[in-house]
Amino acid sequence: MEGWQRAFVLHGRPYSETSLLLDLFTESHGRVRVLAKGARSKRSSLKGALQPFTPLLIRWGGRGEVKTLRGAEAVSLALPLSGITLYCGLYVNELVSRVLQHETAFSELFFDYLHCIQSLAASSGSPEPALRRFELAMLGHLGYGVDFLHCAGSGEEVADEMTYSYREEKGFIASMVINNRSFTGRHLRALSEREFPDADSLRAAKRFTRIALKPYLGGKPLKSQELFRQFVPKKRADAAPPAGE
Repeated sequence: MEGWQRAFVLHGRPYSETSLLLDLFTESHGRVRVLAKGARSKRSSLKGALQPFTPLLIRWGGRGEVKTLRGAEAVSLALPLSGITLYCGLYVNELVSRVLQHETAFSELFFDYLHCIQSLAASSGSPEPALRRFELAMLGHLGYGVDFLHCAGSGEEVADEMTYSYREEKGFIASMVINNRSFTGRHLRALSEREFPDADSLRAAKRFTRIALKPYLGGKPLKSQELFRQFVPKKRADAAPPAGE
């Protein structure tokens, strides 16, 4: 790989006494795994830069699945995430790591990721809208196309007060049955516009993205969920878990 490109660290772990094995989300190559030789040594100038949520410029080389990091520069300080927003950021990182295939370009999603992390860092309210927008963007880039505005059965435009049942590979069909897969036309408009004016529309968006993402995530639980539930006080965990069921 020649030249520098933008990237974020999704996850890192020690490798040998002085090195790091890093999963990166890059602008042009998607998810890439690199070995940062000597990055843990006391003299390394990279030690503080190779952290999640720090905008980076990087270069790497090599032909195997694990590349070798040739250079890295922090473009700016790490985006300031703490408390609930930190757990939300970890959830977004884990989602990218679990869902995206290795070295598959998702340039537009990279900027959706950047905007999501920036929104979380700047958030003074609920982080949920930023998470839902990113999840919907990811589903769109994966080719998970859903028509939120038309009934899959009749082709008619959805009506705000009508109820629609979601069916995989088909869409939303008008139904009198109320269950976990039921959404009102108002919910579907909010999903289409990626704007959530109230708590009800946010809850509906969360239900939909959980259903739609499940085939990509499989049955293995998300570690960020477990961390959130373990360390965040219960009264706050009930308010805004980043990836709750």
